[in-house]
Amino acid sequence: MKDHQATPLSPPQRDGGARRAGAPHWTEHVIWWHVHPLGFTGAEPEAVSAPVRHRLDRIIGWLDYAVELGASGLLLGPIFASETHGYDTVDHHRLDPRLGDAGDFARLVTAAHDRGMRVLLDGVFNHVGRGFPAFRRVLAQGLAAPEANWFHLSQPDGAGPGAEPGYETFEGHRRLVALNHSEPAVADHVTDVMCHWLDAGADGWRLDAAYAVPPAFWAEVLTRVRAEHPGAYFAGEVIHGDYAAIVRDSTMDTVTQYELWKAIWSSLNDRNLFELAWALDRHNSFLASFAPLTFAGNHDVTRLASALTDLRHLPHALAVLFTVGGTPVVYYGDEQAFRGVKEHRAGGDDAIRPPFPAGGPGELDPGGWPVYRLHQDLIGLRRRHPWLHRARSRPLHLSGTRLALEVSDGRQRLVTVLNLDDAPFEQTVPGLTRVLAGEAVLRGATVTLPGHGWAVLGDHDPLERKGQS
Repeated sequence: MKDHQATPLSPPQRDGGARRAGAPHWTEHVIWWHVHPLGFTGAEPEAVSAPVRHRLDRIIGWLDYAVELGASGLLLGPIFASETHGYDTVDHHRLDPRLGDAGDFARLVTAAHDRGMRVLLDGVFNHVGRGFPAFRRVLAQGLAAPEANWFHLSQPDGAGPGAEPGYETFEGHRRLVALNHSEPAVADHVTDVMCHWLDAGADGWRLDAAYAVPPAFWAEVLTRVRAEHPGAYFAGEVIHGDYAAIVRDSTMDTVTQYELWKAIWSSLNDRNLFELAWALDRHNSFLASFAPLTFAGNHDVTRLASALTDLRHLPHALAVLFTVGGTPVVYYGDEQAFRGVKEHRAGGDDAIRPPFPAGGPGELDPGGWPVYRLHQDLIGLRRRHPWLHRARSRPLHLSGTRLALEVSDGRQRLVTVLNLDDAPFEQTVPGLTRVLAGEAVLRGATVTLPGHGWAVLGDHDPLERKGQS
């Protein structure tokens, strides 16, 4: 592993002043490394009554690896006390004892900030686990419980005294109890939790299942949280719908770009780059108002290396991810081409949330390092062209198997060229003089890619120009 130079954020730098227009400025440069802590550290699959296990330090041991990858942010999956996988929270103010305690969290945040890394927490505020104290009181006292209004409860027909009340769930999962977001006490609770952990050093929140929560709830809560933490960042998990309207109405800074995620791998598999071009046209419309959270994999989906039917096209997917507008996220292990298939059954997420080696990077499979170095190259390119954060794209050439995609902020431009065909691909790209990544031959204004090749073209390397000035 190479030496790295840290850019400390201790104490964390936060934007001040009134409510900003748009996301905090630091998000223009952040690239997230996304970790599912319970899986990453090999924690037990269910909550245990054993003493606290101080496992968060294992993540500290991988921060240099993430920095050398090119990441400048750590996106943590659920870390709060829960019953099983982390998304069935029972105490938002306490770390899951399978991971550690408040001291472990403080050490992790300090270690990340000392390396110039922001920290984003995963807030599960749409639902709670059945063991959540307020719901336990509902189970004990029924509709007379003091927190009965926290939930959507009903009395089953014909139920006798002491019967468990009916309740709404998250997508039919009985162990995930939906909160009532019209109840003021719920808004107070969520506001308090967010501010508590931002006070403890976090830089923002990923809002789990944000699509299932009324936008007005987020607007109320985030306004209150920003009054205390105006530089915090809020990213909502949204799968379908009108992304721009959801961002506007909820006041979240961004949402997850699932449309682009799906288009990346399925367009490569189907040799149908028209699908990708269509998704990128939609992506342009989102960039007019916010920078989407872009990704090629996460904790809920089949890993990219398993989703692709032809691994020769994995670099093509990454070239798109790191050259189009948005805020990129790399899911831990994807930078090593980990395999894993999401299955819709109990335990179906285990394969995509595996433990990382306890002994550090030297214990990783040697076969994954070329993909890690490819990530380094493309993230390095991205960081040398920070204007890509809000850049728009348009096809210069488009067919089912070939795409030349111009990406520009109106003053600067790159061209990402993809070839899914067996035959070479030639394309005219006037004004570009350098192959910045990939394998291609550039003669004059014509670039030639081999079969199944890819490249990113530019007119100069910013670091090279800086060195010559």
